[in-house]
Amino acid sequence: MEIVEVGPRDGLQNEKQTLSTRDKVAFIEFLVRAGLRRIEAVSFVRPDRVPQMADAEGVMAAVPRLDDVSYIGLVMNDRGLTRAIEAGVDEVNVVVVATNTFCMRNQGSTVEESLEALEPMVARTRAGGLKISVTIGASFGCPFEGEVSTEQVMRIVRFAQHAGVDEIALADTIGVGTPQDVRRLVSAAKQESDRPLRLHLHNTRNTGYVNAITAFEVGVSALDSASGGIGGCPFAPNATGNIATEDLYYLLKRSGVELDLDFARLVEASEFVTKRLGIATPALLGRAGWFPSAANA
Repeated sequence: MEIVEVGPRDGLQNEKQTLSTRDKVAFIEFLVRAGLRRIEAVSFVRPDRVPQMADAEGVMAAVPRLDDVSYIGLVMNDRGLTRAIEAGVDEVNVVVVATNTFCMRNQGSTVEESLEALEPMVARTRAGGLKISVTIGASFGCPFEGEVSTEQVMRIVRFAQHAGVDEIALADTIGVGTPQDVRRLVSAAKQESDRPLRLHLHNTRNTGYVNAITAFEVGVSALDSASGGIGGCPFAPNATGNIATEDLYYLLKRSGVELDLDFARLVEASEFVTKRLGIATPALLGRAGWFPSAANA
């Protein structure tokens, strides 16, 4: 099990305050010092639609480059992929939303159009020696169309498997999922694909952490989280509440998962970014602290 840090992208993109490039890079440096090794640093999208990500190239030009740190760039289309490759990302994450209404609002294309574009994007990415994942947005439910069937999600899983992606992520974009949904979708995805499976969870309805531990129990290989629990999706109403990296780390560590992260530095990263954003930290562990020792009882 690994934690994929998405705070610099999914965390910042839904916050009202836009950080400077320098602050974004400093935030990423905090995360690297805390031990995080897969970081979704930027997205290559239209700056008029997501102004918080307008300086993606500038961020990528300034982040610390270490052999064991992989920076992920999120893309929606071929133009975004070109920008990501030219900016020097280590991994590409392509979004395909599971419903047409949300897909049109999120990236201006239907599900079918997104899938048609996927195969050549995978080929280009692999030709450049980069890894590529697909995140299936609104896998657990759509803010515009409601319930999303297992078969609709699995159709995209099968297509992604056939296209040759390295990893598939199921996203609870609006935070409606429950442990039963996690078991249902993960079980179905494992029958359709042999690719590593990642989950992107939100805590919008206070189910994010129970869903995370359920995902661990059913063998998911990675979980996304955002430092401090910041962010959400700007194109989904009320889609706030990424699960917080420091809170997820506590949950997994106390559940017996070995993760080489520095808790104090995770909290420092969270405090840095929320102070720069001018918001209270949604995460709880920075306030509550780690499990108390007998000396502090």
